[in-house]
Amino acid sequence: MLIVFEELFPTPSLYPLLRRLCHANRRIFLVGGALRDALLGKSSHDLDFAVSHEVHTVARTVANALGAALYTMDEEHETYRILGRNESGQTYTLDFSRLRGLRIEQDLRARDFTINAMAVDVSQPNVLIDPLKGAYDLREKRLRACSESTFVDDPLRVVRGVRLANALKFHLLPETVTQLRQAVPLLDRVSAERKRDELFRVLEGEDIKTAFQLMDRLGILPYLLPELSPLKGVPQPSPHVFDVWEHTLATLDYLERLFAVLVADYNEEKAASLTMGSATLYLGRFRSHLISHFNARLNPNRSLRGLLFLAAAYHDSGKPESAGAHPNGRLSFIGHERISQTYFEERTRALALSNDEIEHGAKVVRHHMRIHYLANGQETLSRRAIYRFFRDTGLAGVEICLLSLADTLATYHTTLPQEVWKRELSICQQLLEAWWYQQDSTIHPPALLRGNELMTALGLRPGPLIGRLLEAIREAQASGEISTPEEALQLAQNLLSTWDKSALDGGQA
Repeated sequence: MLIVFEELFPTPSLYPLLRRLCHANRRIFLVGGALRDALLGKSSHDLDFAVSHEVHTVARTVANALGAALYTMDEEHETYRILGRNESGQTYTLDFSRLRGLRIEQDLRARDFTINAMAVDVSQPNVLIDPLKGAYDLREKRLRACSESTFVDDPLRVVRGVRLANALKFHLLPETVTQLRQAVPLLDRVSAERKRDELFRVLEGEDIKTAFQLMDRLGILPYLLPELSPLKGVPQPSPHVFDVWEHTLATLDYLERLFAVLVADYNEEKAASLTMGSATLYLGRFRSHLISHFNARLNPNRSLRGLLFLAAAYHDSGKPESAGAHPNGRLSFIGHERISQTYFEERTRALALSNDEIEHGAKVVRHHMRIHYLANGQETLSRRAIYRFFRDTGLAGVEICLLSLADTLATYHTTLPQEVWKRELSICQQLLEAWWYQQDSTIHPPALLRGNELMTALGLRPGPLIGRLLEAIREAQASGEISTPEEALQLAQNLLSTWDKSALDGGQA
């Protein structure tokens, strides 16, 4: 495919600027994924450049000219990143690194896959430098390692290979598969941060179920997400139609389908099935809110979507350990949510996620059964039930709605009774309605009394008792039972008179 080199750049001034920075002793090459994507007819706003000399000078000059931020990624290896925004408001990333070796061909041969081992000299844009025939592999839709030492040189490339094969729908050549399998145990040498970042690129992509299946077949999961391997072959009672591992894969698949119809522009084709059509009917009006929700980030480098899919992968990870026979003889998994939460927390700490991400994702895993329980009760949720749900889950309650729906679809698969599906959709509709339209009345009502007011009025000392009373007041207020400070004070007095004296931490003055 012919490409117009100038059109690859996210802002018009970048290309002429780079050409001016080239001279006899300093060459700049566009390399990697952006060039690959251009040959596939895809656009990219993430560009990589290999620079022969004075990398920092080039990166600093470009950043200053574009009015963009410059970050040092690896000072020893002269790797720098520019983050900017173009005239259309689109963000872009420019990475500059030192040329590996004396010539660009040496640099390309040291890369991961041949389709990423092509380059264009900025000063000679009409010449494709392709020493390993990456363009041919691109046409043949195949993934081939650049050398026999590709995965030994950097074991993280085994995960990158899965991501690329899945994202591009390319097939891994047999010799590359052999090399990849042999290098999988070397993942233990890779830093937690690098494994985390490559995993999130998988989780933020498409067809995540297939990516997990491929990681499983290639033996990667025990070294990346070891808690998932024991799920295979663990049976589940009806209404489940899959074992725990296949159920987990189906949950990832259905979660992605729900995203396609609820957290993206409306797509009539994707909403054509009865189940997805019903989801759109009940929850489609929250589309803009859901999009905004998942555009927010707990960490600037990782998305809430990726975190949710990781939580989905772990939502039943505690089932093998919790499996046991119910008194009626039926297989059960009592308490699996808490065990799953623990596994999730341990793995995300090992992968160096932030505390905010760990806490948020752990809530999703811990409470993923709540909506199922609510759906088995009354059709209309009480204000108290809604308050308690979001008191325990907070912002994560939004994601729990989507995960619970995916969990239900994966449980029943093709045997899903429509009345079950509609009950769960109705519960999620009521919860999301309250979250986005009833915050002040049902989720976070304004305080009727402060702690010091309560202590003064009732003669109480500071202590846990004050917190208990304030929480009881908030719940009664959210439930619509009280609405004034006087009613709040009367409730506190009534509670003090009925609570066991021995349980009153803090006591009376």
